[in-house]
Amino acid sequence: MMGGSTENDNAMRWFLERADGGDVLVIRASGSDGYNNYMYSDLGVTINSVETIRFNGPNAANDPYVMERLAKAEAIWIAGGDQWDYVSYWRDSPVANLINEGIRQRNIVIGGTSAGMAILGGAYFSAQNGSITSSEALANPYNNDMTVQNEPFLDVPFLEDVITDTHYDQRERRGRHLAFLARAQTDFGQSYRGIACNENTAVCITTGGIAYVYGTYPDYDDTAYFLTVNCEVNNNQPEQCAPNQPLTWDQNNAAIKVYAVKGTPTGLYQFDLSDWKTGSGGDWESWSVNNGQFQQMDSQIPNCLPSSSSEVTSQYDFKIYPNPANGSRFSLDLPEDDFCSVQLYDISGRFLNQWTRLYGHAELFWDFPVKGVYVIEIQSLRHGRGAYQLVVK
Repeated sequence: MMGGSTENDNAMRWFLERADGGDVLVIRASGSDGYNNYMYSDLGVTINSVETIRFNGPNAANDPYVMERLAKAEAIWIAGGDQWDYVSYWRDSPVANLINEGIRQRNIVIGGTSAGMAILGGAYFSAQNGSITSSEALANPYNNDMTVQNEPFLDVPFLEDVITDTHYDQRERRGRHLAFLARAQTDFGQSYRGIACNENTAVCITTGGIAYVYGTYPDYDDTAYFLTVNCEVNNNQPEQCAPNQPLTWDQNNAAIKVYAVKGTPTGLYQFDLSDWKTGSGGDWESWSVNNGQFQQMDSQIPNCLPSSSSEVTSQYDFKIYPNPANGSRFSLDLPEDDFCSVQLYDISGRFLNQWTRLYGHAELFWDFPVKGVYVIEIQSLRHGRGAYQLVVK
């Protein structure tokens, strides 16, 4: 995920290496084929081919040639432009279906810059009515231009509950990003997280959820930001998120916890998206907004544990069995219509493992270090979350 402007060459090499010598497909709705030579010849990574397809309208999403190229690509890169073109052309189309099938079944690598990054989260600012500034979003989080949506689109691992933003410090977008999270929580009934990049900055996420940050720091202040609702605040909701009213999500100046990570040429610093706490090379901040005024202050790592007793904020009946469990095996009954993320903690709140993109009946294996009580936390984009005790005998 790149924040826009000039591509970071080392991050793009990281992306191409994960194509494993295969075929790279660039998709876009404007511009030309400038990525072709850049990816194929300029970066020194051996790949089989690079092709660019420009969509001039929604009908191209059903073109047999387009579908054939998507089905065979080992890597898909989404260029910058207008993200509403991408949402309106590709959502609920064979393009989205084939991308998601490639992620699920062929483990393709996917990435994007600017508008291409903006559509990678489970919820997203669609820009249906154009862009919006931070001051406009904070003054009225239901401004006509605040088109925050969560209709199913792209299913990218570790981004199911994430809203992204780009061109971050250059366009002063911290305030609007916080407003995106407030709108999503108010409208969709669940908490979302955020990932944002400055221009010339990239976040590269491994299959294990480690996010490496690339940039040119210390020459330039290239930074990525990881935003999460502060779990230290009970019932952390916006105090005021209503039409034609300035946003207030203050919670004693600590509504949102943010880990800000400098991007280096080697991707030295990182953040772990499997627990949203563990990182290196970054600083914790607290962000909030009071009567439409954005506030930022230094902070510490959030000190939170998962619930040690059954906590359900979902209408769906997640099931865990057998409970008590014997040995290293247990089963889950999950929704058939949505992917779930499952996290395992010991009773002290220490993160142990995560399984992602589960649905239906799932059998899981884990070598529990000791007998006793563990906590299973299940999160579904459509069905909310539940935290449960699992007793291991």
